[in-house]
Amino acid sequence: MTKLKPLATLIGVFLVASLAFAQEPTQASRTQIAMLGTGTPNPFPHRSGPSIAIVVNDQAYLVDFGPGVVRQAAALSPEFGGNIPGLAVSQLKHAFLTHLHSDHSVGFPDLLFTSWTQGRDTPLTLVGPEGVQVMADGIHHAYQEDISYRLYGQEPANNQGWRVNAIEIAEPGMVYEDVNIKVEAFNVPHGSWPNALGYRFTTPDKVIVISGDTAPSETLTEYATGADVLIHEVYSVEGFQTKEPKWQRYHAKNHTSTHELAEIAKAAQPGLVILYHQLFWGSTHEQLLTEMAEIYDGPVVSARDLDVF
Repeated sequence: MTKLKPLATLIGVFLVASLAFAQEPTQASRTQIAMLGTGTPNPFPHRSGPSIAIVVNDQAYLVDFGPGVVRQAAALSPEFGGNIPGLAVSQLKHAFLTHLHSDHSVGFPDLLFTSWTQGRDTPLTLVGPEGVQVMADGIHHAYQEDISYRLYGQEPANNQGWRVNAIEIAEPGMVYEDVNIKVEAFNVPHGSWPNALGYRFTTPDKVIVISGDTAPSETLTEYATGADVLIHEVYSVEGFQTKEPKWQRYHAKNHTSTHELAEIAKAAQPGLVILYHQLFWGSTHEQLLTEMAEIYDGPVVSARDLDVF
């Protein structure tokens, strides 16, 4: 095993990665990554539910939409003091879902209806595994009175923004393409979920791979090889030792430890690894970086909500 790096070295790696990737994009850089939420099912007040925005040419593509997604996007938009026009709430038009766990999807009604009432006048494009159509239909049924009132009552509203264009992914491969991005989906092992997905986004200037929730995956390693950015969930090896055996068994089959992720990164050699959906269990961001550096010496950042890269 590689000897543990001194803390000063780890901090230096963190600062270099932050300066290289988190600075304001230049004219030539057309892609931004906004960490709208880095959280888990636990309701920590300072961490919204999992959601990542890839913004290309002022168009946002969300990956997952956990609790708080719309307000987090608004916080980075010019209307509320941010500097990413593509995260204006009325411009949230595309969303990709990794799997149907509630912590990744419970923000869906907010994403659908708030962006509509704020002015989105096209259906929301929703790409995800089998079940997203049923989810969209269920939300429409649950909110049918609200929809009817906004359409036919005194409040003016367009007749398109409440609709959903659901695209269910039947098999891995290219699942979406427009003038800004190409999106490939691939299966990842997340416990007994039959259809958990990761995504590879190719933009004009970046390749970005997002793990979703997953145990270590050879398929993900293949998709991440040579990518500019790998955004991956993670749990602390140190914190894992504090869990009861039943929870250790569960997490070992559903998630990825820092040491396992370090081996993935070592094989794939992405330009930057961004940790999210971090399961700390009493650990810290610094400890996650320390654990990663025991095996992997490339640039790694442990993301916080509203970080922009």
